[in-house]
Amino acid sequence: MHSLRFTAETSSEGVVERDFTVGDVPGVLWSPAPGPGLPGPGRAPLVLMGHGGGTHKKAPAMAGRARLLVTGCGFHVAVIDAPGHGDRPRTAHDEREIAVMRRTMAAGEPVGPIVVRYNAHLAERAVPEWRAALDALQELPEIGADGPVGYFGLNMGTAIGVPLTAVEPRITAAVLGMFWHDPLAETAKRITVPVEFVLQWDDEHIPRRSGLALFDAFASAEKTLHVNAGRHKEVPRFEAESAVRFFARHLGRATAPPA
Repeated sequence: MHSLRFTAETSSEGVVERDFTVGDVPGVLWSPAPGPGLPGPGRAPLVLMGHGGGTHKKAPAMAGRARLLVTGCGFHVAVIDAPGHGDRPRTAHDEREIAVMRRTMAAGEPVGPIVVRYNAHLAERAVPEWRAALDALQELPEIGADGPVGYFGLNMGTAIGVPLTAVEPRITAAVLGMFWHDPLAETAKRITVPVEFVLQWDDEHIPRRSGLALFDAFASAEKTLHVNAGRHKEVPRFEAESAVRFFARHLGRATAPPA
């Protein structure tokens, strides 16, 4: 079992940002800064966030969503680089798939089948890494082994998040969306935790019917569909604020540090 090792720390506007590694997987943990006269935050829920394809753990969307969760609810938020992304080297397989995607997009052909295939390969590698990272994060006293855990990830974050949520009982609520139905439907049927699902009505890559079918596949007794007008990369910023409210409902809020 790999332990978590912090490698850098910065703090601004009430948020502490700590880089870490678990084995050879790099990640970042955002946490509430300690208040005046306090040694540190009390116990707080943890939200795991999966980044999108072609980005990384500290992409602006990740940092922005993390800050909302930290400042709005007092949560801890962790992101790890997916295989072949961010600070992680690409394998020969990664390079081949990325080259095929670029050629396909340049030719104006549908890129969905390649994205689905490649993301399935990444999920096979990433799910065990996420579980190892969660093991290590829960050893931190400010998170703990029995604290609530959520998952937030769109696009590739959903390609990884659906199989992760299906096998990880510690995840008790998830915000997902914007992925194809076929590769994930059977796995989604095994998910029963509350789900908030985001869909772009005019997505040029993911057919509307496919996105709706994936939402329908979740076995969750509580699931909410958020549909917005716009193309694939035009998800409104207010969806991140909605995710904060969703996690606050289902994970609770931070507890005060002991006196």
